[in-house]
Amino acid sequence: MGPTVAHMRVAIGAPGNGAVLKDDLKAFLEQDARVTEVVDLSAPDVTYPEVSFRAAQTVVDGKADRAILVCGTGVGTAIAAGKVAGARAATAHDLITIRGAVENYDAQILCLGQNVIAPMHARALVDLWLDLRHDPSGFYGPNVREIDAYEARGLTRRTKAHVDTRGLHQ
Repeated sequence: MGPTVAHMRVAIGAPGNGAVLKDDLKAFLEQDARVTEVVDLSAPDVTYPEVSFRAAQTVVDGKADRAILVCGTGVGTAIAAGKVAGARAATAHDLITIRGAVENYDAQILCLGQNVIAPMHARALVDLWLDLRHDPSGFYGPNVREIDAYEARGLTRRTKAHVDTRGLHQ
């Protein structure tokens, strides 16, 4: 299900093109009573793939309950974080998508675009995000388990040589 509302550990990270929004959200999280720890995984020269891998691994390893990644659009960080086995990342810039990402799909990693969303709106989304939980017994639970089972079989590690032009596994 996820962490209790009052005990959330959040990892946060961004490359240079997401640093301004990341710093704003970090300050917001540090003032929020629902958050007990904020771990900033950023570094001045970090690439978006590297910070995304770090954040996703931190969540998968149980060192953080969730993570927030910020880049220019939120798309690159979501793609990179999703390469870490067990991590589910989603780019979300509106209430419907953020709610669905967590409640339906159990996304532990929120990816935002500094060039897409104003800090005030990003803070409002993060405020909602902190309260959202996935219910594995809900309607989408079987779908999430299906994704987890596929990943466990190792099929996500296939190479382009194993995929035909229609994207079907050979």
